[in-house]
Amino acid sequence: MFKRAKVKQTLLLIGDIGILYAALFTMLFIRYGRITEEVRELHIIPFSALFFFALLIFYIMGFYELKFQKNTPEFTKKFFLLIGVNLLIAIIFFYFVPWFSITPKTNLFIFMFLFGTTSYIYRILFNNFLKVGIPSRQLLFIGHNQAFEEIATHLAANPQLGYEIKFWAKEGLPDKESGHISQLINTHGIDMIVIPAHIRKQSRSAQIIYQNLKHGIDVISLTELYEIIFEKVPLTELEEEWFIEHLSHDRKIYDSLKRPCEVLFSTILLILFSPIAIIVMLAIKLTSHGSAFFTQTRIGKNGDKFVLWKFRTMHVNAEKNGAQWAEPNDSRQTGVGKFLRKTHLDELPQLFNIVSGDLSLVGPRPERPEFTGMLEKEIPFYPLRHLVRPGLTGWAQIKYRYGASLDDSYEKAQYDIYYLKNRGFLFDVSIVLKTIKLFFVSA
Repeated sequence: MFKRAKVKQTLLLIGDIGILYAALFTMLFIRYGRITEEVRELHIIPFSALFFFALLIFYIMGFYELKFQKNTPEFTKKFFLLIGVNLLIAIIFFYFVPWFSITPKTNLFIFMFLFGTTSYIYRILFNNFLKVGIPSRQLLFIGHNQAFEEIATHLAANPQLGYEIKFWAKEGLPDKESGHISQLINTHGIDMIVIPAHIRKQSRSAQIIYQNLKHGIDVISLTELYEIIFEKVPLTELEEEWFIEHLSHDRKIYDSLKRPCEVLFSTILLILFSPIAIIVMLAIKLTSHGSAFFTQTRIGKNGDKFVLWKFRTMHVNAEKNGAQWAEPNDSRQTGVGKFLRKTHLDELPQLFNIVSGDLSLVGPRPERPEFTGMLEKEIPFYPLRHLVRPGLTGWAQIKYRYGASLDDSYEKAQYDIYYLKNRGFLFDVSIVLKTIKLFFVSA
């Protein structure tokens, strides 16, 4: 199911790489008339290093995710904003990093103009190609519930994802419809049937679907399609057997290597961010009464309690009336606290929690015990998020807004379970990279 999306993303990446080097050599030809070996060698290494960071920024900001490949004013605005960011990084790269012997001025602006213009045209054409140029998977929906409705609404608004609902048997597969499935497949060109979990357990319905496999169609569960499209799991569709199948995999190598890697990485970050941490502590102390730090009890792996460290962002005694969820524009925040929460700098002290073993670098965010009891009663399978060590950052944090209600916690739990199923080194690296965006984009 993922192959088509990966092919599209790979084509987009290859196109960007080709445009970067085409823009470089075009710029050199414009400036020097001919590209000698000396000119090429002088520029190829530093610009290649710059290209790596440019592509990394595009990845972090989501420009290789298919859901963003739509020709809208917002897409245009974000694209040229990223071009500006890349230009700024290029200036810093060439003028403040003393590793290379060139400091291009006119060359750099010519290159950025060529790349920005060509890449924008390429993406506009590519987005149109995604929408109408690549044949979509032709879907037959069998059944009806909230998850089906969510998928249908999303696919209608995002044709570039490559799925089209050709027929929807909302009543399931009653006997009167059984003889028409083959006709539906042939008439509408169906190549994928989407079924909810309970259909598999109905022998009559399963038999009907089995009889139509001869048409060369794919059969996919509603849960799997939901995961592919939203990158989260539909908790209402899950049963115990799903967790046995997907959460019991052996990850001994991953689990044994993750801990030393994240301790080393967190120690390096503590050293690098120590000057910023000192400035933050001074700002807190000079603008409000109380300690620069704030501690709070949280629930960790296996339900064990631990003390979480943060920089204080609220006035002292902010919870004199009892525990409550913080909100994005909480009136209890201090002036400095608002900035710290928006940039997530208030979470820097949690690097100590990682080193001490209470937190992981990546995992479900730890919840307070005052809320955990209620959430375990209201959200299906919520305790399973405690199977792993909670994280400084996580999949739910980069995919969803700040949680401040039961509904928010439910939504984030769907992302947390998705992470538990798919966790691994590459996924963790992806989450860490995309977390960088949170420092610049308000959650």
